[in-house]
Amino acid sequence: HVQLVESGGGSVQAGGSLRFSCQVSRSTYSFNCMAWFRQAPGKEREGVANIYTVGSSTYYADSVKGRFTISRDKVKNTVFLQMDSLKPEDTAMYSCAARGYGGPCYVDDPNGYNYWGQGTQVTVS
Repeated sequence: HVQLVESGGGSVQAGGSLRFSCQVSRSTYSFNCMAWFRQAPGKEREGVANIYTVGSSTYYADSVKGRFTISRDKVKNTVFLQMDSLKPEDTAMYSCAARGYGGPCYVDDPNGYNYWGQGTQVTVS
């Protein structure tokens, strides 16, 4: 049974920073990639960033490039999302996700991810 547990959400003023953590219940090498998605009220789920577990290549949505950074701690089985220069439009529920091996990881395709965390809310005012 795989568990992904996010932490680090909260409220922040525009221009501020937050850092999310996603604790995974098994080695992140169990997955092809890890990702962060977000969903604002009334909007579709949007891919934010992903990272391949082998090689650590990263990909970002255009809306967050240069402001957000995804990374992971291989020893602690944790994936992070550093969010800087936050904007009100970044307000959403953010979720961590994992995709197994067997296909490519697309940052804009939530259907390809097998495991999801419960989500953590970010409000930027």
